[in-house]
Amino acid sequence: LAETVEVIKPLSVAAQPAHKLADYVSSMQAKAFPAMSGIELGDVLIPESSIADTTKWTGSRSLDNLVEFIIDVLPTLHARLSQRSKLAGAPTLLFIAGAALRVADATRVLKDKRLRREKGADVAKLFARHFKLEEHVSYLKRSKIGSAVGTPGRIGKLLCETDALSVSQLTHIILDLSHRDPKNRSLLDVPETRVEVFRTVLGAPNVLKGIQEGKIQLVLF
Repeated sequence: LAETVEVIKPLSVAAQPAHKLADYVSSMQAKAFPAMSGIELGDVLIPESSIADTTKWTGSRSLDNLVEFIIDVLPTLHARLSQRSKLAGAPTLLFIAGAALRVADATRVLKDKRLRREKGADVAKLFARHFKLEEHVSYLKRSKIGSAVGTPGRIGKLLCETDALSVSQLTHIILDLSHRDPKNRSLLDVPETRVEVFRTVLGAPNVLKGIQEGKIQLVLF
């Protein structure tokens, strides 16, 4: 009889303590900026103090658990998401995912009433497939949102090429690292999305400034 072998998934890279995550992020950053010197990389470094330690979470890092993860590990974010936004196009949370389908799935999860309660703000879904950049600019300028979920390409364009996506209320950026594409690659394993994450999302001047000043926390999920 053939033995049934239980396939044990390796722990997500995101489950490591903050000091190891800081090393991982800086190594990925170096790959995204191959022409930069060590001194130049130091200028865009994401400090360990701005990376959330999520080691208390022992469950799987799947979208099924995202709501509980935020409630348990990120109580400040949970509290802010339940409040109505005062400004248009100024989310508290950016959730960065590698593909349009994943963005759609994460958007549905973040609309959960346990996060938004009755008066919580809307969740923006931002990716290039089916939507022109101008449509998103128009939507953001008239909508008060608590979370923006998007691909790094579209979020990066909105941050760097328009004034529609404000970081004035931004406190958390979640990178969706545990999800793997059909080739078993994470968001930062794919060269194109890795470059977009570090150059146009985390590298957007106002975002990088907020991270380095400790106003914006990076969360690896």
